[in-house]
Parts: sequence; C-alpha cells; structure tokens
Amino acid sequence: MMESLSHLLKSLPDTEWKRKAELKIQGVLADPLIAKFRQKYPFVDDYAIKINMNKLYQHVSEFKTCSNCPGLENCPNDMTGHYTILTAESVEGQTPFIHEEKVACKKFIAKGQQDAISSRIRTFHVDPRMISRSFSFGDILETDLDRAKAVMQINDYVSLTIEEGLQTRGLYLSGSFGTGKTFLMGYMLHQLAKVGMTGAIVYMPDFAEDLKGMFQEPYKLKETIDLLKETDLLVFDDIGAENLNPWLRDHVIGAIVNHRMNRKPTFFTSNYALSGLEKHFSFTNKDGDEEYKGQRIMDRIRPFVDVVEVTGTNKRGR
Repeated sequence: MMESLSHLLKSLPDTEWKRKAELKIQGVLADPLIAKFRQKYPFVDDYAIKINMNKLYQHVSEFKTCSNCPGLENCPNDMTGHYTILTAESVEGQTPFIHEEKVACKKFIAKGQQDAISSRIRTFHVDPRMISRSFSFGDILETDLDRAKAVMQINDYVSLTIEEGLQTRGLYLSGSFGTGKTFLMGYMLHQLAKVGMTGAIVYMPDFAEDLKGMFQEPYKLKETIDLLKETDLLVFDDIGAENLNPWLRDHVIGAIVNHRMNRKPTFFTSNYALSGLEKHFSFTNKDGDEEYKGQRIMDRIRPFVDVVEVTGTNKRGR
C-alpha cells in the first residue's frame, strides 16, 4: 500500500503537467490564427504542427499580448517590441518546415525613429524633453494665440528649409521672459531633425560657466566649439544673459558665428532686441566699454538673421 501511495504521489505532478500541456495544445490548435496559418499553407500536416508546437504557441501568445499592448516599457514578449510571425516551406520527401521570424511592432519602430531624431540634436543645459516631444503646427499655434505671428514665421522657415535645403540665414527671436522662445526653437529643431538635419541648442548663461571649466581640458573645449561650428542648425538660447568676458565674446561666440557666416544658419533667443545685444557685447567685465568689438560681432550676426518678435504671456511657473 505504502509503495503504491508513493508511486501515486510521484506521478501526480507529471499528470498535472500533462493535463496543463494538453490544454495549452488544444488552445493553440483551436486558435483562429493557426486556422488561418493552415489555410495559407495547406501542405503543413498534423505531424509538422505537433513538432513545432512551441513556435505556434509563441505566435499565438505574442499576438494576444500585442492585441492588448501594455506599452513598450512593459512588453513581456521574448524580444521587446517584437512579435513572432510564421511561414512554412514544403520540402520534398521531408516534413514541412515552419519558419519563425521576429517582427518589430509599430511602437518599437516609432521609438526607433524618435531616438534617431533625438540623436541628431545635442543639448547643452537645455532639457532634452523640450526637443524630443513632437508637436504639430496646430499644437504650438493653439498654445498661445498672442504669438501666432511668430509661430507662422517659424513654420514658414521650417517649410522653406525642408523644400530648399539648409539656409544660410537664421532667426533672432526676441521677446520678454517666459514667452516660449526656447520652446519654439525646440519645435524647429525637432521638425528639421525629422528630415535628417543635425542641430544643437546651447543655454548661454550655464554654458558660459561650463566653458571656464574646460580650460583644463583643451581637447574637450576644441571638440565642443567644433561641434557648434559644424552642426547644421545652431541655437544660442538666452544670449545676452551670460556673464560675458572678452574671451567668451571673441574666441567662442565670435569664432563660431564667423565660421558659420554664409555657410550655416545660426539662431538666437534673447530678452534683448538686436541693439540691446550690441550694447551687451560692447561691455565686458574686464575691459569696460569696447564698442568696436561689440559692433564687430554684431556684423557677423545682424545681416544673417531675420528678427521674430515673440509676444504673449509668461508661461513659466504655470
């Protein structure tokens, strides 16, 4: 009696496992996806189905997961953002062969495209989320109708660049604090990165402090300045708010705009009008008034930008 009880206990897990496995197999065989697969490949016989049950089960279960997608971050499939599709091949004198292939889902493809766009844009002390969000023209127009004229100008510039290629003239966005000048430049960079252009956006007050630390790393300093010289689209964000010194003005900003002049467009956002920016560049902490040097750098900026007045309400802190 003891022996037969022990034998029964040993066999129970097996029996339970077999029962569950049988139910799984029946579920897979009854699934409309498998019916469709067998219709498409009528030469697939029962034996081929039986020995490829794992592939069929994966195909069915991943299809169900995708039908109720929990989002890319929570994708439980074997390969994140991919599902299994099946094809079959008739082999003369042998069991038909069932191939499985992993195919990327729409969400995975969209993320790949988004990552490719984001990788084309470098941000220096600007929140990358401002650039990575894809807004439509309608979205940004509706955000604040007071700045509709500025939005139209930027949209026209984007359309012109997509149509004709990289321009040599940039834009100068002036307007009071918090009217969304950076946001509009982020929109422009994102739209043009979609068509393969590279871009950089530099928040000048923090970047100016950063550069001082790079004196100890001349290679990094040169690499950063070269990147800003060569990128397709360059935005100096909040220019005029930085703590200016002659080296920053003449050897960084001056060198970059001089290199880009007549070659690639440079964009600026500022609380100053162009005349106010000239005064800012004519005065440095060390030298006092340096009108000539201020005029000189403005000669490399003023002729190569169209001014966009950004009006509207302060959206910060909302």
